[in-house]
Amino acid sequence: MSLFHQMVGRVFMNAATLRTRRGRGGRALNGRPNPIDVYVGSRVRLRRTLLGMSQERLGQAIGLTFQQVQKYERGANRVGASRLYELSRVLDVAVSYFFEDMPDEATSRGKGHAAANGNGEAHETDPMTRRETLELVRAYYRIVEPKVRKRVFEMVKAVASVSAQPVKKRA
Repeated sequence: MSLFHQMVGRVFMNAATLRTRRGRGGRALNGRPNPIDVYVGSRVRLRRTLLGMSQERLGQAIGLTFQQVQKYERGANRVGASRLYELSRVLDVAVSYFFEDMPDEATSRGKGHAAANGNGEAHETDPMTRRETLELVRAYYRIVEPKVRKRVFEMVKAVASVSAQPVKKRA
């Protein structure tokens, strides 16, 4: 075997070892998605939902299937730079939008990705990422009359403050 073939073999062997250690597609060895990918995907979903756009429509706008959009939104697939640029154009935001307010846990690289995202529980319980919240915000902004919108806002705040108070038991 020539020296060239030996060196090429080592390069491929090292690349295969590196892929195995790092995990597939940016995933840790535990198989969980990178928390940064999960966060960027959640921002894609948030913006898409605020615009009232379906996954299918977003996919068509950037040349993907809705299943591929789902994978991006879950963080299962990484969003490349050119795709991120396309998403920012279609969703009418700056590329930086996808990284705004990123929690420190997402950027820490402790024990694999599991420690970095706390197993995803904090992200899933964040009320700003829930569909109910997004639908409420969209419905609120569909109220055309500013005075009515302000009254609805004040009413919701009043109900929230009353429901946050402890219930007094009668003797």
